[in-house]
Amino acid sequence: MWAAAVCAGSAALLLMDRRGHESRRARSLFEDTKTELTEARPWRRTLAAGRGRVRHEWWCLAAGSAVALLGESVLPLVVGVAGVPVAARVRRARDARRERGRRGDAVIALCGELAGDVRAGRQPAESLRRALDEATAAGAGVGASRSAVLAAARFGGDVPEALRQAAREPGAEGLLGLAACWRVAVDRGAGLGAGLERLEGALRAERDRRADLRAQLAGARSTAVMLAGLPVLGLLMGSALGAQPLRVLLHTGPGLACLAAGGVLEAAGVWWALRIVRGAEER
Repeated sequence: MWAAAVCAGSAALLLMDRRGHESRRARSLFEDTKTELTEARPWRRTLAAGRGRVRHEWWCLAAGSAVALLGESVLPLVVGVAGVPVAARVRRARDARRERGRRGDAVIALCGELAGDVRAGRQPAESLRRALDEATAAGAGVGASRSAVLAAARFGGDVPEALRQAAREPGAEGLLGLAACWRVAVDRGAGLGAGLERLEGALRAERDRRADLRAQLAGARSTAVMLAGLPVLGLLMGSALGAQPLRVLLHTGPGLACLAAGGVLEAAGVWWALRIVRGAEER
């Protein structure tokens, strides 16, 4: 019954999406894109808004509720509720890694832009202000300490110290090299442009090395995730054969014991495999 309901709902959504696509294609011959978006169906706007507001971790609760209905047990719902904070933590860690990568790219771009301006004959403080303003306008800020660096560059403050403070944020460690180049150029009169170009090359090589390492470890991470999903495939195959694995696991003593032991071993295996991959990335 549940499979039939899911298939019917999917077919209805596909049919509505196809009809909507055909109608939009016909309207596009006579209307511009703005009018088309204005006259979009309300349920599509609601769905798009919901996608932006609903976090991925709430799918754990939805999956737990679906399994609880199919297995006629409250245990999957409890597991789904417990999985929400775990999935939220994973999502925050992933967002932090992405933000760290974007901040590192912004530092590399800042060094390149600053080196070009200094080579063109601009003053270092003016070049730094201009490069930071352009990075912020492009949505690639170097961190929350940008205002302190700008204030130091505009009013003659200690720019290297402000850069060192900004380098404490994850991904902005390259600002330490920029602070050292700035200190050497100001105190000893050395060429700032040449030092910034060498710094940009070193940071870019380090970023490429990390990207290559992540690409090499992607296969190991994918293998671990695929092996972790094999029990779900076994449950689906058992249900297709009429063995009713959910009823055995959720309503019998040996089934509950196997479920608990399998869940603990599954979690430990995934944690250990991902820990090995993260350790290799950190080294």
